[in-house]
Amino acid sequence: MAARDLSGAVDFSVLERMTGGDAVIGEEVLGLFVQQAALWAPLLDVREEGWRDAAHTVRGAAAGIGAGALAEACAAAEAADKAAAPPLLDRVRDALDQALADVAAWRHELMLRSLRG
Repeated sequence: MAARDLSGAVDFSVLERMTGGDAVIGEEVLGLFVQQAALWAPLLDVREEGWRDAAHTVRGAAAGIGAGALAEACAAAEAADKAAAPPLLDRVRDALDQALADVAAWRHELMLRSLRG
């Protein structure tokens, strides 16, 4: 996986602006995003009591790295009532998968850049 594999699910210029272009900090932020995703993704289901909190937390993490479509999907799910939320949470999970794939490609690219010196 490399930069050529980016889908556009994450606008990494947002992350670069936030970190001042510091690749080490960017890597740390992306690592935290991946950890947050692993923690909260299982709760993105209306059968889980904290599904709305999970959507809210993922929304903030997504906005912080430039995953706009994910943040928007989370906002829609978070605002929905429980009966309407299941298909919206499906969209959140799909958008999260796309963002995580972009994050993996970007992190791989950062690793390659660091090896080049």
